[in-house]
Amino acid sequence: MRNTALILGIISGLWGMVVGFFAFGYTVLVDSVGEKAPDLLTQVDDVEKIRVFSLIAPVLALVGGGMVHARPTWSGPLLLLSAAGMLYAFEWRFWTMFPITLCAIAGILAFLAAYTKSD
Repeated sequence: MRNTALILGIISGLWGMVVGFFAFGYTVLVDSVGEKAPDLLTQVDDVEKIRVFSLIAPVLALVGGGMVHARPTWSGPLLLLSAAGMLYAFEWRFWTMFPITLCAIAGILAFLAAYTKSD
């Protein structure tokens, strides 16, 4: 279970980084170009939320996935917080459903690994 949680946590963190890069980059692009083409690009409702969670959520997933072997009881909440952060900031879309789901499963597996017999 720990290996699976590790792999899923790292994959979801990397995929979350891709989503975060595009989300953060879109907000910056709209800030710089949006005034020149207001009909083409529209800014998101809460720019700071997108920018903060674009950084925090993938990092939590990577850290949680990386430490699941040593501290699964700490890793589980980090992975679940990452999944909740991605869901809160990016909502359930085609590009976000995979990192959210993988991160949530990794968090559950980390909890299970902490409270079951070691393999």
